[in-house]
Amino acid sequence: MYIYKAAVVGGGTMGAEIAQAISFSGLPVLIKDIDQSKVDFGLKVARNIYQRRVDKGKMTQDEMESKMSLITGVTDYEMFKDVDVVIEAVPEQLELKQRIFKELDEVLPETAILCSNTSSLSISALGSVTKRPHKVIGMHFFYPAHVMKLIEVIPGLDTSEETVGDITSFSESLRKLPVRVNECAGFLVNRILMPYLNEAAFCLEEGTTSAAEIDHAMVEAGMPMGPFTLVDNLGFDVCREVVNILLDSYGPRMQPASIWKRLTDMGRLGVKSGAGFYLYGDRAGQEDPELKQVIADLSQEAPKSEGFSANRLMYPLINEAIRCIEENVCTAADVDLSVIAGLGFPQDRGGILHYADEVGLPNVLAELERLTGIYGERFWPSPLLKRKVAAGHTGKEAGKGFFEYATA
Repeated sequence: MYIYKAAVVGGGTMGAEIAQAISFSGLPVLIKDIDQSKVDFGLKVARNIYQRRVDKGKMTQDEMESKMSLITGVTDYEMFKDVDVVIEAVPEQLELKQRIFKELDEVLPETAILCSNTSSLSISALGSVTKRPHKVIGMHFFYPAHVMKLIEVIPGLDTSEETVGDITSFSESLRKLPVRVNECAGFLVNRILMPYLNEAAFCLEEGTTSAAEIDHAMVEAGMPMGPFTLVDNLGFDVCREVVNILLDSYGPRMQPASIWKRLTDMGRLGVKSGAGFYLYGDRAGQEDPELKQVIADLSQEAPKSEGFSANRLMYPLINEAIRCIEENVCTAADVDLSVIAGLGFPQDRGGILHYADEVGLPNVLAELERLTGIYGERFWPSPLLKRKVAAGHTGKEAGKGFFEYATA
């Protein structure tokens, strides 16, 4: 299917960045929201992205205006009659998204594809409210969408292979890296990221290591930013929605640390509210007695711990990635591509599963078993990891683990 015209529903920052990426590829695109002020915000975000390119000498003013002319802001569906693909980018509320999909199903041509930029909600549930579930698919961009290369392409139970192929090709036309992810709660990147972020929160509420110290240690370990800096930029409200979905699907191993709810209830949502794990705006860099008191209270209730270590954060990430392979969510190669392109995992390590092979799978298993003995089932090793070790697929040194290696 050739795509001549696209649309984005949702004029927030993410929707606007998606629209800018589409226009940059040379395709006309609509930005639709419920009122003109929201549409104008989306157009301003897109223009600012282009203006930064002009300021850096990467394009001329005329080229910017030419690209901006491809983006049209609308407040109704009148211009959707000849749209080939729509990407929904509204807040993570299933009922809201389903209502929009019903509306789109009525106004779009029969051939049009309906995509959702949801980070964790069921694609099958979205498709179920339409007359074209075979043309409903997840197209999950990563923030900031105009910069990040990864797109998770997520078919639902009824999505046709033709639709998967069309959206994979469309993603590539946007100069992105599409990775097929079979539907599961949290998909791939958010599913494996949340145990990492959650373990950081458990470490913090034990009261022995500060957020800044943990962030610094994980940057030293090769991550592009620390877990608390990342959460503050993503937003507590967004992370909490994902955590709830994961908890509902995967049970106690996804049980969130108490500090998430405490800070959310206090209105500390991250950068957007001026406070999260850190303070922002006029209070940036100041003492934070409010957070110190929360940690002091929670540390009184914290169970026995050996304190923070990088392994406590990295090994749950590895373990959940292995579970995704075990459940045929994606391939091992796709996991590694996704953590590099979507999370900024160090490219020189080849990805999280190449890293596990380098460390040695028996060492990963032994550490997970040791941590299980201290902290419980959230560290319980994946059955596939145990099978790999038992079969002698122990990693790079053995010539095979999650990948094959040349041996001397």
